[in-house]
Amino acid sequence: MRQLLLFISIIAVGILFLSRLFYLQVYDSNNYSLFEDNAIRKVYDYPKRGFVYDRNGQLLVANQPSYDVMIIPREVKPLDTLEFCSLLKIDKATFVKKYNRARHYSPRLPSVFVSHLSKEDYAVLQEKMRKYEGFYIQKRSLRNYETTIGANVLGDIGEVNNANIRRDPYYKMGDLIGKQGIEASYEKTLRGEKGIKFIQKDRFNRNIGPYKDGKFDTIPVQGKDITITIDAELQAYGELLMKNKRGGVIAIEPSTGEILAMVAAPTYDPNILVGRARSKNFTKLYNDSIAKPLFNRSLQGVYEPGSPFKLMNALIALQEGVLTPEETVTCYAGYKYGNRFMKCHCNRGTRNNMVTGIQRSCNAYFATTYRKILDKTGSASQGIDTWSNHAQSFGLGQFLNNDLYVGQKGRIPDRDYYKSIYPSTFYSTYTISNAIGQGEVATTPIQLANMAAAIANRGYYYTPHIIKHIEGETLPEQFTKPKYTSINKEHFEPVIEGMYQVYKKGTASSLQVKDIDICGKTGTVENFAIIDSVKTQLTDHSIFVAFAPKDNPKIAIAVFVENGYWGSRFAGKVASLMIEKHIKGYITRRDLEEWLLKHSLENEYAKPYSGEPFKINGYTSLQIVEEQEYYRLKKELNRIKKTEN
Repeated sequence: MRQLLLFISIIAVGILFLSRLFYLQVYDSNNYSLFEDNAIRKVYDYPKRGFVYDRNGQLLVANQPSYDVMIIPREVKPLDTLEFCSLLKIDKATFVKKYNRARHYSPRLPSVFVSHLSKEDYAVLQEKMRKYEGFYIQKRSLRNYETTIGANVLGDIGEVNNANIRRDPYYKMGDLIGKQGIEASYEKTLRGEKGIKFIQKDRFNRNIGPYKDGKFDTIPVQGKDITITIDAELQAYGELLMKNKRGGVIAIEPSTGEILAMVAAPTYDPNILVGRARSKNFTKLYNDSIAKPLFNRSLQGVYEPGSPFKLMNALIALQEGVLTPEETVTCYAGYKYGNRFMKCHCNRGTRNNMVTGIQRSCNAYFATTYRKILDKTGSASQGIDTWSNHAQSFGLGQFLNNDLYVGQKGRIPDRDYYKSIYPSTFYSTYTISNAIGQGEVATTPIQLANMAAAIANRGYYYTPHIIKHIEGETLPEQFTKPKYTSINKEHFEPVIEGMYQVYKKGTASSLQVKDIDICGKTGTVENFAIIDSVKTQLTDHSIFVAFAPKDNPKIAIAVFVENGYWGSRFAGKVASLMIEKHIKGYITRRDLEEWLLKHSLENEYAKPYSGEPFKINGYTSLQIVEEQEYYRLKKELNRIKKTEN
């Protein structure tokens, strides 16, 4: 009996081992990975990234060959370190640092030791690589920017970091990835898919040929070419006009939502972030905490919108039925509420309806309008939500769900926002600054350009986007389906007429362009900075929104120039010239162009660091707030012009 029990036990154990072996070999073969087999060398074949073209077919981004020295630490044998360092043009300390970094990443997996060899260095090194076991050269492609413009649009590529690898196992140490701009937004489209070759090694760690005759090898799939919506010529012109200035410019085609130009100033040549100099140049740009060239002001700059926001208040008032376009408000050089007074630049006793209120940018008119909106139901706490919902329907105060790599939400306050300030009831006068686009309202240039596009379309907009075409694909519905605002179509005409009169008779009358009916709105925003723990007023920001032509508009634009004095001084000129450039293809207002190219704002940006007083030729920026001041102080400003010239 005992012998039988022993026999049965042996048979059972044998069956158990055989079953387990059968399971591992047949049913669980997926547990075996070629990538974990130390007897097989993995060599990646990197595809070329897709090309990038502008809307007119101009090639903006191509590729150039690059060579990386790869290392597998466990395979490295003793070598002449000084000779090797000389070939790589590095010192011994750098060699040790790179070796330890690679070993820490993985002793048996390849990683980049030295990247971006030149063709000349590659030619010299290739002949001697057999002497340095554990090292080999891998070819890949780098970006070749066929232009010097659009750095904030195009972005750049750089080596992946640990966070990239954790998020997507496709990437290995040393791989390249889009870091900014469309290179980042459309990384998976542009990168393609890398191929891989499995090389069998013998017991002496020598390559003996393809593993299983290349059965598991894959070939690289080239990245797809893309066409972006940017007009390279318009982009270049915008960057030229914004030279020696800081700010953002966004131009949109209202009928499609396509972004025609996206200028962030100051900018830089995208080619400086290519090759071995990338790290040094990126660090220099990143550490510039004053000019902030890597900060995309057109998408990330959050500013008070100033007077252009009066257009929104006018539309909301019409929709809510709290006033008619013909209804007038008398301005007494400002608006008094409680024991406070909001100054205005209209002459005392001026009567404004909606069109002239926009034309003259009357603070009293829009303060009255704002209060009527909030007080419609007798509760400003309820009215602020109604007002906020209408504004948000234009894409303000929220991310636009676009295909741009960075952005900011901005702020359109509502009742919840004010609860921390006014826990119970509050009155419309408490938030009266919202009437003129200041106070708690904050927007980005792209949001204001989108607002202008929605007004141009009489009540709808397409999500602003930068992709026009992807090889073999169609655009997502989010970019082709219109989004309707909460304002009825019929309410837009008086507002548009007011914007038209801004150019004909109002604050932008000096910026008219022959044969183009432009509708616009100037704005000036107070600018403060904390200097030596003191809140100090600097030169005001210049802002302008516009679209053209008045009927069947082809372009909507928002321009924000930091420390630009007032709306028509800098921002308005930039907008008018870019509108003419886009519609006509050439410039007739050479006077505006010459003025912008001649005048720099670098001295304004230096003031907080120079100790100079924050005055505008004898007038504080608080005294010069709107373009009407220009006319009232004409003699003094003529003297200022002579001084500047």
